[in-house]
Amino acid sequence: MRAYPYPRLTGALTARVIAVRLRGPGDRREQLDSKGYSVVEQVLALGSAQRDDWISARISLAATVPAREIEAKGHWSDISVVVVLTEGATNARTVTRLEPSVEGGQEWVGEIELDRDRYLDRASLNVHVVATVEGIAGRIISSTEQEWVVDVTSTVPLRDRELSVETVSFARGAEWLRSFREAPWIVDTSGRMPIVRLNSDFEGLAALVEGGGSKVEGVVGELLLAQMCAEVWTAVFHTALGDLEIEDDGAPVFPPDWRGAVLREMLPDIVPGRSVEDALREVHTRRSGEGSWADLQPRIQYAAARRAELPKILATTVRDLERLDLEAFA
Repeated sequence: MRAYPYPRLTGALTARVIAVRLRGPGDRREQLDSKGYSVVEQVLALGSAQRDDWISARISLAATVPAREIEAKGHWSDISVVVVLTEGATNARTVTRLEPSVEGGQEWVGEIELDRDRYLDRASLNVHVVATVEGIAGRIISSTEQEWVVDVTSTVPLRDRELSVETVSFARGAEWLRSFREAPWIVDTSGRMPIVRLNSDFEGLAALVEGGGSKVEGVVGELLLAQMCAEVWTAVFHTALGDLEIEDDGAPVFPPDWRGAVLREMLPDIVPGRSVEDALREVHTRRSGEGSWADLQPRIQYAAARRAELPKILATTVRDLERLDLEAFA
């Protein structure tokens, strides 16, 4: 652990991408589909855009700082939150400041611009809290534990550039998997990052998910992936909710890393019209037995399906199957 000669924040600093706009020729702007960035993997894949003539990407961010700790301890003044985008291959560097969404609040928001001609492959996006400490300005008192990866070329937002899917026989695999041998897949959230374990005992399932084959298999495979993705969102939401720390006054605290990001992403759909802090308190209260936890389950399912784009993909699947059926009898 690195030691610092001045007091630093101990609470977690988290950051998430909330929107991306691409600028093309003639200053035409287009919103990047939400499938292009993952709050779990903390990766933005600009190659997922439906256009390849974009010139720059404007990335909208939200960072959550431990505001209560700053106020309570009083070691720091002139607080600012900065975003730094860097790429080692090109030695490119872009810096911008975020602004508090409300005075004295936890959330700071803003935008940073990525110029395509300066960034060629993978850039790192870090957020830092800077302050005056003991009379010295410009001290970094906190940084995000894990940077966001901004991949200029990738079409899928994956940190390791590999699918987080493992194919394994549930019947002959680890003992804990055997009780799930009739399930086509399960979402395992026990590790640092969630992973989908695909049951190889289901003949043809892995081939469907991996793509290829006939047109019908391709259409069905897309639907399976969307359903799997919705289940991942549901599972990681419940996992994140189970990792909450509670302050002395009973208020729940957003967990760090992807768990906090997942909660902030889904809560607006689960408890609409409320701040994410109020929504978290509401969900925690209901989960603790005060109020109806069951009433929230449809909202959780809706939020998960929306992020997996399951309704859109299901509608596309129905249309494609009808079209293929017509072609077969043409």
